Amino acid sequence: MATEAHGAEETGLVFHPMDQFMVTPLSGDGPVNWFTFTNSALWTSFAVGVVFILLVVGTSKRAVVPGRMQSVAELAYGFIYKMVEDICGKEGVKYFPYIMTLFMFIVCANFLGLLPTAFTPTSHFAVTIPLALLVFLGVTILGFVKNGASFLGLFWVSSAPLALRPALALIELISYFVRPVSHSIRLAGNVMAGHAVIKVFAGFAALTIVSPVAILGITAMYGLEVLVSFIQAYVFTILTCVYLNDALHPSH
Repeated sequence: MATEAHGAEETGLVFHPMDQFMVTPLSGDGPVNWFTFTNSALWTSFAVGVVFILLVVGTSKRAVVPGRMQSVAELAYGFIYKMVEDICGKEGVKYFPYIMTLFMFIVCANFLGLLPTAFTPTSHFAVTIPLALLVFLGVTILGFVKNGASFLGLFWVSSAPLALRPALALIELISYFVRPVSHSIRLAGNVMAGHAVIKVFAGFAALTIVSPVAILGITAMYGLEVLVSFIQAYVFTILTCVYLNDALHPSH
């Protein structure tokens, strides 16, 4: 077995597609503590920096004829604003800044993670679960503050036959508490899976016999990941809008 493993290493067959998701300290090889500045913290900071540059610095001049950065910022602003308005109505527009920030952070983190040797913070549940929990807790508290006990009408399907309503209420209650789980796993799982597949193709690219096929696979997967990076940020944001709408208008 040792000989086989050694031979595999020599031919380039030994690769670890999950190594790219390891959180490591930037200095030294010690354990990762809460105060340790890691590769995850670094690339999270980069994502926040890109959002700041794009939305604050890029729009600071407010030119009548916008430059490239201002055009991108305005396009993103209009895209998310229309999403919030269409799903939540005028009442939901006041929560637009949070939703816009959420979208921009996720999409920037996803795109930065496609750079060579980069780290993708959104591939970790340690990032996506807090984001999902903030949305879940926020809309739940908002629902009770805005509607009081009427918020519980979200779980009572009044349009269904009376005999089925208790069972449907239980199903609605379970599905409601599953929201942060599905919300976080969907984002992290899709980002992680795509990056792992690219790494697998990259490992096979070292073998001469399959190198052209592997390179084609990398190119195709990379193009797909560019699309997935945007789609997953969009899905996370649109689900946030749907949950917000439930808090604002809880009755079925």
